[in-house]
Parts: sequence; C-alpha cells; structure tokens
Amino acid sequence: MTAQNTRLGILLMIAVTIVFAGQDAISRHLAEHYSILMVVMIRYWFFAVFVLVLAARKAGGLRRAAATSQPLLQIFRGVLLAAEVCVMVLAFVVMGLAASHAVFAAYPLIIAALSGPILGERVGWRRWTAIAIGFAGILIILQPGSGTLRIEALIPLAAAAMFAVYGLLTRYAARRDSAAVSFFWTGTAGAVAITIVGIWAWEPMAQSDWGWMALLCCTAALGHWLLIKALEVAEAAAIQPFAYLQLVWASGLGLFLFDETLTPNLVLGAAVVVAAGMFTLWRSREGGTK
Repeated sequence: MTAQNTRLGILLMIAVTIVFAGQDAISRHLAEHYSILMVVMIRYWFFAVFVLVLAARKAGGLRRAAATSQPLLQIFRGVLLAAEVCVMVLAFVVMGLAASHAVFAAYPLIIAALSGPILGERVGWRRWTAIAIGFAGILIILQPGSGTLRIEALIPLAAAAMFAVYGLLTRYAARRDSAAVSFFWTGTAGAVAITIVGIWAWEPMAQSDWGWMALLCCTAALGHWLLIKALEVAEAAAIQPFAYLQLVWASGLGLFLFDETLTPNLVLGAAVVVAAGMFTLWRSREGGTK
C-alpha cells in the first residue's frame, strides 16, 4: 500500500464522515415528524437496491454474492444493524446529534472488551486500561450524582453496544465469507427485517419531506460507496481513526441546525472517549495484546 493510496483513503474517509453526518441530521429531522421505523425502512429499501446493483455488476452476480455457509449468522448481522440504526435515530431525536455521537464514540472500546468472549482474542492490560478510561469519559458526559444524569443516554450507549457486536460478528463471518458476501447480506437481510415491522408504521408524508427522504437515501448510498472506495485504496486500520470526525461534523450540525448546546462536560467526556478509542485502534493496528 503506497503512501499516496493511504492519503487518498484518508480523504475518502473524511468525505464518508461528512456524508454520514449529513445523513444523521436528515434522519433526525424526519424522525421528529414521522415514525422512525418508516424512515429507516424506506432508507433500507434504497440501500438494498444499491447492494443488489453492486452485487449484480460483479463477477458471479447475485448468486456469488449470496453464497454463504453461515446464513443464520449473516441474517442476524443484517437484522442487528437495522435495529441499531433505529435505536441510534431514536437517540438523535431524544438527545440530539452531539450528545448521541459523544456516547456512541465508545463503540471501539466495547469492541475491544467483547473481542475476547466473541472472537477469543486476548485483551491485555493496556487496552483494558484504555477501556476503563473511555468509560470514565462516558461518566463525565452523564454526570452521575450531579442530579442531571439523563437516563436517555442509555439509548446511544445501547446503539454503540449493538454496533460493536455487529462489528465483531462481521469479523467472525470474514473467517469464511468475503466482504462482498457480508455486504450483500447486510443490506438484504436488514431490508427484509425492517420491512416486516416498519410497514405497519406507514403514514402519509408531506411532499416536501419526500425530498428530504430522497436525499437521505442518496446520502446512505453515497456514504457506503465512498467507504467501499476508501477501503479499496487503504488499510482499514490506517483510516479508521478518521471516522471520529463524524462526531465533529454531527455536533456542528446539531449546534447550527437544531440549537443544541455543547456543555463543558460533553466536550471533555467526548475527548476522553475518543482518545481512549484511538488508543485501542492503535493497539489493534500494532497487533498488541497488552
């Protein structure tokens, strides 16, 4: 992997975070007026079409993309991610973009903590220390004992845990399936699952909001396309730390579009969580278990 490719991968990853932050803002806007299940369902329909088109264009077509020896695992992954998206959009509505992303930033720490029981990996004392420090950052955000603890913060924390398990199951599935196969099942299984529950939440949508819905679908497809391209030109470990920029962009959108506030404890706690998460990513990249 050349340095130029790594730089391109970083630029693409930054673009991914900008697009996904915009997607989160649109999701919050729509979910404040319509059923979260319906909003996520329509978004997943477009995502599933995007996945099917990509699979059909590759050698072997849909048959090869769907070929897996672990269908139950792949289906569970897809369903879990769809559920996580619903929970995270709920967090946007209840807590706002900035606070939700500050708490959600703990997901790499949860991945590190669960990599032992799920993948059988050894987690050494350095990463356990980083995990503890990261969750201390969560406590700074939540301010327990101050009388301002928000139980709603458990919503983005639950989303982070769900996304962490999804990530670990993706790594587990990768032992036998290619990334293309996992991506196919992520889109299709998720779309089927959210449709089964979301179709009952259908409600009329204003014509102007259909424009926002179309933009949401486009940002979802564009974001995943940019992410695929980023991973094609650079190693995941080299570009993953830049994913934290989504917290910055989402916080800015929350501040200027939704009149959210960045309290000192939120900024400090988010900084601690991000620092701890970047350390765990660095240790994983270096192959360290201590």
